[in-house]
Amino acid sequence: MSGGSRGIGLAIALRAALDGANVALLAKTAEPHPKLPGTIHTACEAIEQAGGRALAVVGDVRREQDIEAAVQRTVGAFGGIDACVNNASAIDLSPSVALPIKRFDLMQAINVRGTFLLARACVPYLAKGHNPHILTLSPPLNLNPRWAGDHLGYTLSKYGMSLCTLGLAQELRPTGIAANSLWPRTVIATAAVRNLGDSGAIDRCRTPEIMADASHAILTRPAADCSGNFFIDEDVLREEGVEDFDRYRAGTEEPALDLFLDDPPARP
Repeated sequence: MSGGSRGIGLAIALRAALDGANVALLAKTAEPHPKLPGTIHTACEAIEQAGGRALAVVGDVRREQDIEAAVQRTVGAFGGIDACVNNASAIDLSPSVALPIKRFDLMQAINVRGTFLLARACVPYLAKGHNPHILTLSPPLNLNPRWAGDHLGYTLSKYGMSLCTLGLAQELRPTGIAANSLWPRTVIATAAVRNLGDSGAIDRCRTPEIMADASHAILTRPAADCSGNFFIDEDVLREEGVEDFDRYRAGTEEPALDLFLDDPPARP
């Protein structure tokens, strides 16, 4: 997994650890961040406490050599790779004229390049793995002009990740490797949301555990029959028989719809 020191990525790793999974994290957060709790080392401690085995690989998903080293260390430690989770992502919702090019480049490098490089590096080992999956945390390709118009730089980067899913699913279909995307129906309570400066934001969120449970459901489905999908967490869990979503509420208010989704579906 790219990232995973905190938030959704860590929740996904902890859910896998409950099954005794081996989890390798590639992340830069070797030292505590003043505004963001957790490091790659505290994440690995939590994974092992939850019942899994953890490998911390300090590195930058933008650097090909770091990704290659992470993949080799993972194979050396655990004997192979069964799932690749593209979790690392950078966000800046500034409009085009206000977005510093340095921030634009960062989003493209982490979100698009990082996703492409990590998936690409894992493919030879996934091809030998058990029920191999590539799971990318990116949205459906919604061509409503609103999303490009509101924050073009970020939209380009997230849709680039989704295009990786679309292309890899088709390209890798003969190998039996699944490639899917997963996106939350509602905003998720992460450190990034807390740092937005909106004191009521968390009250309109769901917890990262909803994404973790949805990820687990996807990654345990037969890869040969589950590829090329742009999953929404709530829809995945409804298919699994989940009806009570109040347990995922982070606050007291109705959870807010996330980016790139136009309207919530009507429910009976």
